[in-house]
Amino acid sequence: MKSELNQERRGLLMSGYKLVAAVALGALLTVGVSASAFAQAPATHHKAKSEMHTYVIERNIPGAGGFSKEKLKEISQKSNGVLKEMGPDIKWVQSYVTGDEIYCIYRAKNEDLVREHAKRGGFPADKISEVDTMISPATGK
Repeated sequence: MKSELNQERRGLLMSGYKLVAAVALGALLTVGVSASAFAQAPATHHKAKSEMHTYVIERNIPGAGGFSKEKLKEISQKSNGVLKEMGPDIKWVQSYVTGDEIYCIYRAKNEDLVREHAKRGGFPADKISEVDTMISPATGK
């Protein structure tokens, strides 16, 4: 009797595992993951791609706020050219031009890439700060 009860429990447990597996697979397929991705998973482990970090760069450039549209376009083109040469490990998000400074937001795998971009482009990088956390008005809700 005890043996039959244990077999019945094992059967229910296996049915539960199958149900969980079926639900999980269904959820993955719903969000667009192909079942073939599981069948083709490599046998060896690959290094995970290193994470991109966000940096704020302060560039002291006297008179930057008075630069013409043409001058800002020239600076942007120079920056874009250097970024293209450097590859996908660094990206320019946007910049804010004030009186004598430009504050730039970059995404990069490390701070050295941000410094290298400044060096190659001939841009000052007076202060580079990695962003720890981002907040917005939604944070306070």
